[in-house]
Amino acid sequence: MTLETQCPWGGEEHGQVVGLDGRAKRMKISVLTVCRNSADTIRHTLDSFFAQEFKDKELIVVDGASTDETLSIIRSYPQDRMVVVSESDSGMYEALNKALRFYKGDAVGVLNSDDAFHDTSALARISNALSNTDIVQGHLNFVTDHSSKRVVRKWTASPRPASGFRSGWMPAHPTFYVRRKVAEAVGEFNTQYKVASDYDWMLRSIELHPFILSTVDGTLVDMMIGGESTRNLMSTVRHNLEALHSRRTWLGSHLVDFALVAKPLRKLNQFIWR
Repeated sequence: MTLETQCPWGGEEHGQVVGLDGRAKRMKISVLTVCRNSADTIRHTLDSFFAQEFKDKELIVVDGASTDETLSIIRSYPQDRMVVVSESDSGMYEALNKALRFYKGDAVGVLNSDDAFHDTSALARISNALSNTDIVQGHLNFVTDHSSKRVVRKWTASPRPASGFRSGWMPAHPTFYVRRKVAEAVGEFNTQYKVASDYDWMLRSIELHPFILSTVDGTLVDMMIGGESTRNLMSTVRHNLEALHSRRTWLGSHLVDFALVAKPLRKLNQFIWR
């Protein structure tokens, strides 16, 4: 069972954090971005990464052999903070597995190619929290676009309940950052899943290992509405069915479990935050 703590931000701008032994040390954070034909949105993603006040960072970009201007846009940014791979793949989770093999940081998380960090302090807050924990989650805004930043839904991170994923609870994956030891223990994304492998990866991180989970105060990421798991009703249904399969595999859930209903119901209050 994963423990839950609250970690307000008080971090340093340049990657210096206080470890469990009370001594200052540096933590490098790796951000993984996978894309294909993302020319319309990826500038917002890259701008938000390079605008971060936190300095000890790297970006791993795995491009699925884009046929639009995506790769040329990526190449227009400083390459000394990036690793760029461009080749055909079978989808985003295969691409994420490639990215996991390249990153060099002490901690790692995913920033999708149509998402952006909410503000310039996001990575600093993540780093500060990870100095005393294994996994962090945070709050997420769903926006219509990154120009207007019009919020249509708010995901407020909540502490893990006693029954964890069985209750329908889950973190928001774009806000989910883990120490290297967690990533190494969990392993690769399961490419059997088409829209819920991130759910499965978080479930394995939290439910199968005694890692400590903390919540970072404040919004970390702006996620553009209409991603793979939220694009339409069929995508939502598929995500929930794949998530059920993951719970059956790892948690021994029944053919139909409580979370199958509770998971979508938990999200209803994200739409009535006004």
